[in-house]
Amino acid sequence: MKDRHIMEALGKTRVVVENGKIVEVGEPMTEYCPIWYKVTGVKKFTPQIVKENIGLRMKEFGMFTADRAIEMETFVGFGASETFMTALKKGLLDVCVTACDGAGTVITGNPKLVQGIGAKISGLVETSPIPKLIERIGQAGGIVLDKDTAAIDQPEGVKRAIDAGYKKIGVSVTNIKELKRIRMLEKSNGVDVIAFGVHTTAMPEDEAKEFIGLIDMTTSCTSKWIRGQIEGNTIAQFGNGIPIFAITQRSKELLLERAKDVSDSILVNTAKLPELPDERQPKPLV
Repeated sequence: MKDRHIMEALGKTRVVVENGKIVEVGEPMTEYCPIWYKVTGVKKFTPQIVKENIGLRMKEFGMFTADRAIEMETFVGFGASETFMTALKKGLLDVCVTACDGAGTVITGNPKLVQGIGAKISGLVETSPIPKLIERIGQAGGIVLDKDTAAIDQPEGVKRAIDAGYKKIGVSVTNIKELKRIRMLEKSNGVDVIAFGVHTTAMPEDEAKEFIGLIDMTTSCTSKWIRGQIEGNTIAQFGNGIPIFAITQRSKELLLERAKDVSDSILVNTAKLPELPDERQPKPLV
């Protein structure tokens, strides 16, 4: 099987990596991210900036290689992997279903593995199996859904977790089709599945509306319609540039538990949500 990985990163730019080399970089769908500007000072995404960043991730963290870093500590305050890491540590979740380049869908109860898999990853679209990496993930307490194909299939990952006897399951999900299947599995098996929406940039308006109705919490990414449909549906907001929206009480509790582990100062206040100051938003929203 060809060593090929496709990720959408930094303005939802399509990046293709084959045999350890970046072979394709598309055009960014968005130009400006307030978080990226705060960290790097870069005001505008370009294909060259995206290529350099992915190359840096490959060099420093071994992405798309057998030596990929798979156990890490905190990267951002309220990311999906950070929130799930804290939830596993505190016993609020038994296991999490995430996705990793070179392995596909991964089921694990190891907090450091959840964080290591998710800390530096962007929207993973397609990946191929890296046997040594899959072996290392197994040694760290992760179950790879399909070792032969490295399939990314979050509902099947949830099903595998249910079959293994887990009752409190966290899962990252990018689209309404998979989210519907996950909710059906949750209902028919009498388990609790906390779904975290990720990689929502360019989600259509009708899908965003349905997505918000079924998800527990979601990042807004550069999504015009997650922001546009969230009013009246969110009970807590974390951040105001690329905010995380808590939609259900159980997700609010997980995010508040995560807040206890954030080392930076935190402002807690009541407000009408969402709070989205224009000067703090990514541009353009899509």
